[in-house]
Amino acid sequence: MNFPNSTSLLMVRHGQSTWNAQKRWQGQADPPLSDFGRHQAKVGSDSIGAVELVVASPQLRALETASIIAENIGIGPVQTHHGLRERGVGEWSGMTAEEIDRDYPGWIDSGRRPPQWEPDDLFTDRVLDAIGYLATEFGGSTILVVAHGGVILAVEDHLKVREGRIPNLHGRVVNHHNNELTAGDRLALIPRDLATGGTGIRN
Repeated sequence: MNFPNSTSLLMVRHGQSTWNAQKRWQGQADPPLSDFGRHQAKVGSDSIGAVELVVASPQLRALETASIIAENIGIGPVQTHHGLRERGVGEWSGMTAEEIDRDYPGWIDSGRRPPQWEPDDLFTDRVLDAIGYLATEFGGSTILVVAHGGVILAVEDHLKVREGRIPNLHGRVVNHHNNELTAGDRLALIPRDLATGGTGIRN
C-alpha cells in the first residue's frame, strides 16, 4: 500500500557477479560483475520507472549494477550506504556449496553456520537502520536501492512476506511512512530466465 508522502524504496538485487557464475558464496567479499551481469543491469534499466535517487551497497557488484542503471536512466551520482552490504558469511566466503559440504558436512541443510557468520538479529538491524536513514533523509522520494539477495530477504523476513529466493535484478518494493515499513510487490526488472542464467548459490 502506498501512503501520501511515504518513501518508496525499490529494493533490487545486483547483477550476476564473477563469483555467482562460479557458484561461490560471497558475503562481504567483493568480486565484480561478470559481463553477463553487466548485460542484466543494462536490460533491467529499461524497466525502471520514475525515481529521484539511486542508492547502492558499496560492494562492487551492487555499485556497478547501480551505476549502469543510473547512467542509462539519467540519474546520478549513485550514493552508497554501508548498512546495505550483504551478510557476512565468515569462513564460507569464496567456497562453493560442494566445498562447504566437504568441510562442514551437513551444516547447510541443518542450519548450522560458521563462527564468523553475521547473526540474524545484527544483520537485520543494520539493514533496517539503513532503510530508516534513507526514508528520513530523502522522505517522500522514490528510491532505487541496489543491494543483495540476503539484504532483501532480511527485509522480507522482518515483514513476514518472504516468497523464495531473489534472482538477479529482482527484488521487492517497500514503503516507509510514519516510521512504519510495509511491503509492496515483488519486482522483476528482467525476465526470470535472464535473471537465473548462470546464477550461483549466494548473493
